[in-house]
Amino acid sequence: MNAIEIRNLTKMYKGFSLTDLSLTLPEGCIMGLIGENGAGKSTTIKSILGIVRPDRGEIKIFGEPANNKQKNDIGVVLDEVGIPELFNIHEVNAVMKNSFTNWSEGTFFDYMKRFKLPEKKKFKTFSKGMKMKMGIAVALSHNAKLLILDEPTSGLDPVARDEIVEILNEFTRDESHSILISSHVVSDLEKLCDYIAFMHNGRLMLCEEKDRLLEQYGFINTTEEGIKELDSSAIIGKKITNWGVEALVYRDKIPHSFKVQPVTIEELFVFMVKEEK
Repeated sequence: MNAIEIRNLTKMYKGFSLTDLSLTLPEGCIMGLIGENGAGKSTTIKSILGIVRPDRGEIKIFGEPANNKQKNDIGVVLDEVGIPELFNIHEVNAVMKNSFTNWSEGTFFDYMKRFKLPEKKKFKTFSKGMKMKMGIAVALSHNAKLLILDEPTSGLDPVARDEIVEILNEFTRDESHSILISSHVVSDLEKLCDYIAFMHNGRLMLCEEKDRLLEQYGFINTTEEGIKELDSSAIIGKKITNWGVEALVYRDKIPHSFKVQPVTIEELFVFMVKEEK
């Protein structure tokens, strides 16, 4: 079964449109959405959650059309956590206990201890990182099968980000659990994700298994004469520098005489966007 299926999702705004987006998140996997600000990541997530009504397209969650009855199965953390500013952790627990049928007080307070969140302080006094940790704790405390996270590591220091990545990895050790996550911190997604989806200007540029992407693409550094020796179908994009030519290529189309260097997910995305522009 697939955790999420999106077909031809389209949402039109003045000056921006999300156009014919189609992607599938298999159950038990983690998919990362990568894109600049305004690429369409948040519009996609809000469409899945019913916050935004698409102009056309189809969204299914666990094989069923997305609907409000699925809220117990979905843990959500948006860029704004949305907890009332005057609440402390006990008041958050009291509200969530009446909001989710599967709410676990024990799990929630275990996360409060793990994250070292203060027991009596109001939410408004929390730092950005503490607020995000609270949101993640809520998302993980009602036995959700699917997490949908919009910039969950935003504002966190490297140690805290690593802790969140570890918790999300723990969540998907259960093969029925899945995660859709957007982030500007591409290094976190590279460590975490099974699938990567590149978005740019409201379009899906690429959606593929992360390991396959890293196996399929590479960089070469050569001369202008050297680049002419290659089949044009092997070259995705190239950049001429003072030292020669740097090219993003398909590894399997490059002769063994060329040294192909590995590419990171971030390098691949940046290079593809620059070529698009």
